[in-house]
Amino acid sequence: MKALPISFLARARIYSKRLTWQLVALLIMISIVLTGCRLRSRVGNATITIAGSTSVQPFIELLAEEYARSYPDRPAVNVQGGGSSAGGRAVLTEVAQIGMLSRQPEGPEQELTVIPVAYDALAVVVNPQNPISALSSNKIRAIFSGAVAQWSELDQTKGRIHIVSREEGSGTRAAFDSLIMANADVAARAIVQDSNGAVREIVAHDPHAIGYISLGLVNHRVKAIQVDKVQPTQANCRAGKYTLVRPFLFVVKEPLDAASQEFIDFVLSEYGQKLLAEHGLVAVNSNS
Repeated sequence: MKALPISFLARARIYSKRLTWQLVALLIMISIVLTGCRLRSRVGNATITIAGSTSVQPFIELLAEEYARSYPDRPAVNVQGGGSSAGGRAVLTEVAQIGMLSRQPEGPEQELTVIPVAYDALAVVVNPQNPISALSSNKIRAIFSGAVAQWSELDQTKGRIHIVSREEGSGTRAAFDSLIMANADVAARAIVQDSNGAVREIVAHDPHAIGYISLGLVNHRVKAIQVDKVQPTQANCRAGKYTLVRPFLFVVKEPLDAASQEFIDFVLSEYGQKLLAEHGLVAVNSNS
């Protein structure tokens, strides 16, 4: 067999190298494109942001954790507080997909779609050392307005009443003002806190304190008192006997993305509603 010219062999090797590098370059480009598509898909759907009421927050955090365990491949749910008003603004400005409200929507919030999640009782709480176990709505109003300033005006207990209230803009505060205070203002000397947990902590450490928190957050460290001779319980709320009840709501802007809708469906499912009921709320689903 006649040997091929060296120049031809050299050209063949060069051409072969060019093909190899072109193939490698093509594979690299395909890899970059595919990776970019995956990243865009993941980033675009990476997180469902929920913001708003600090009363609703711990319950939705609980559901978000359960959702992550049950559906590990679905987008993460990031739950933030800030208060009901902040939740409405977050959705209106598209900072969050879902807002949490513990009161009815107000002003521009009324443009949003409202989804009831559960119902919550407002529990009026005192320190366990306080012998008082029941007060009328009128007495509670008198206490928080400052008209009654000493425990001795209500009982044999001595000491100045330390009022603990929520901040303006809080859904819990709005509900309390509507359900108890009517046209009266909370006394200026009230200790104002920005979460139910903070109110509970102060009452738990102060024998002279009185405050109000979500029934679902009442524990052994504080005592929920009867209001108008009715104990705050889920059964009494469902029966309409205990009237200090407010809604826990989601608000969203339409059209809602599929990932956020899937989480809402989980919250409203029989399982999600059962979890909320187990933690002190009244389910919107009558089967739970």
